[in-house]
Formats: sequence, structure tokens, C-alpha cells
Amino acid sequence: MGVMALPQVAPVETPEVEEAPVDDTPWVTIVWDDPVNLMSYVTWVFQKLFGYSRERAEQLMLDVHTKGRAVVSSGARERMEMDANRLHGYGLWATVDRA
Repeated sequence: MGVMALPQVAPVETPEVEEAPVDDTPWVTIVWDDPVNLMSYVTWVFQKLFGYSRERAEQLMLDVHTKGRAVVSSGARERMEMDANRLHGYGLWATVDRA
């Protein structure tokens, strides 16, 4: 038996991928149905705050009305908390949660 040569291990070039930290999971802002605000008002708020088209804003408003809730934005937690606070300023019931 001859001497076995160890395989040559060349360093593998790994692409630099930025892995998101665990607490950087996407967050969402959820608007909940309420008995107070008119559907047209909710649609208007979605257009004003998020720049949604009338059609998109109406679809989200209908989700709130028929399903009881709709996700209106997603991203970093701080941004979602800011969105929720802005929605509160318009009298809408909004919460922030992990996506």
C-alpha cells in the first residue's frame, strides 16, 4: 500500500450574500375593520398615505370590509410602526406584526 495523498482543498469562493439577521424579518402593517369609517374614506387614506391607485386602494378597503383586515404595507419594523401611527392619525385601526 502506498501513502495516500490528502486531497488538495482549494478555497471555495463564496459569493458575498448578506444574510438578514433573524430580527430583520419583514413586518407588515395591518388595517382592521371598524364600524366607524366610511369605505370611501378608507380608500382615500390608502391613496393619500401609500400612493396606491384608486383600484388598489379600493381592493384593500374591500379586503378590510369583507375579510376584517388587509395588509397595507410591509418592510422594516420601524417603517411599519410609522405607517401604523400615520394610519392612527387618520382614525384607522392599524397594528404591526411579523409577515
